[in-house]
Amino acid sequence: MTDFFQVAEERRSTKVYNPEVEIPREELVEILQVAGKAPSAWNLQHWQFLVFDRKEVQERLLPIAYNQQQVVDASAVVAVLGDLEADKKIDPVLDPSVEKGEMKPELKEILSKQIKGAYSRDLYPRDAAFSNASLAAMQLMLAAKAKGWDTCPIGGFNPSALVSEFNVSDRYLPIMLITIGKPLKEARKTDRLDIRNLIDWAE
Repeated sequence: MTDFFQVAEERRSTKVYNPEVEIPREELVEILQVAGKAPSAWNLQHWQFLVFDRKEVQERLLPIAYNQQQVVDASAVVAVLGDLEADKKIDPVLDPSVEKGEMKPELKEILSKQIKGAYSRDLYPRDAAFSNASLAAMQLMLAAKAKGWDTCPIGGFNPSALVSEFNVSDRYLPIMLITIGKPLKEARKTDRLDIRNLIDWAE
């Protein structure tokens, strides 16, 4: 599928996967490359992906995800982590544009001051980690669907246990798990509220 509207319409949260299907790491990388093109504040790309694509590590993840069977039956699981220290990426993110003449050094300095000012505020790093990493998570699921894989976002897991079991740096905040695989049965269809009830027009 390449039509965006078809992909968006057909994406559903799949919870029953065929445990016999493997996903090549090369294809996972391709999906994550598209996820990584999601927008982010100052293009700091506030995400890190922790990938579980072997049954033995998925089994270790299972109790952390409160024994949801999809975690081990899926072809892979991606833990989307939010970067609490994305301000450390200023140079690697902005310097290539400066070197190519696409950004003046003066603009980089202005943006750097903006970023440092934002990250000096207590709540900003956490808020930015959640909001920006969630953009990448959604793009990941759409990219997977476009390549013929089903997904399910999981918020029901123990973040502290994930950090402990898999030695996640305290720089990163677990945002969600996303299972990826081929369905054994069609995902349950869900209704949506009338969008008109979810729109307010500013006056």
